[in-house]
Amino acid sequence: MLTPAEEAAKLNLDRACILLLERGQHNLDILGQIVKGFGAGNLQRCLSIQEAKDVLVRKPVDLVIAEPELDGEDGLDLVRWLRASPLEPNRFTSVALIMGHTSVARIGQARDSGANIVIAKPLKPAVLLSRILWLGRDHRPFVEGETYAGPDRRFKNVGVPAGTDGRRSTDLDTPIGDANEPNLGQDEIDSFMRPQRVLL
Repeated sequence: MLTPAEEAAKLNLDRACILLLERGQHNLDILGQIVKGFGAGNLQRCLSIQEAKDVLVRKPVDLVIAEPELDGEDGLDLVRWLRASPLEPNRFTSVALIMGHTSVARIGQARDSGANIVIAKPLKPAVLLSRILWLGRDHRPFVEGETYAGPDRRFKNVGVPAGTDGRRSTDLDTPIGDANEPNLGQDEIDSFMRPQRVLL
């Protein structure tokens, strides 16, 4: 449900180029109709990562809305490719992922790939619209490091660990396995993805 501020917000998507990546033509048609209902006038519809890459190489895109769980492909690879590519301005384009499987591990993978926001399926038009409005107001800086490029990932208001200079020496790079816990609800995803000021 939209907040009163979101209901009062004006959003003109008529000239925005929005890339939609979905698994299956039926799902792509449904997503396209939802976004078209918001007034979007320029939709680029893709069924594979290669189709999406072809669009991103060819023209500027204002927003990517993608399902990462594709047949035989991981849509997170597209996000990583986009963030690491020299394609300007598209490498800075906001990416919203719509996921049917929203465990903490999968949300972490999406965040670490460089996605701006995750939206849980089944997709509700009001939720998608509110997240698009949120992306329009999101001013997190774009961060580039050795192993990450994308919006600033700092979401928790916990500050720097005591006795360190900002990096934990005990953090380990461990592979993320299959889900072993239930999917998160949309409110839990939002709290996980919501940027918060970090106290230093």
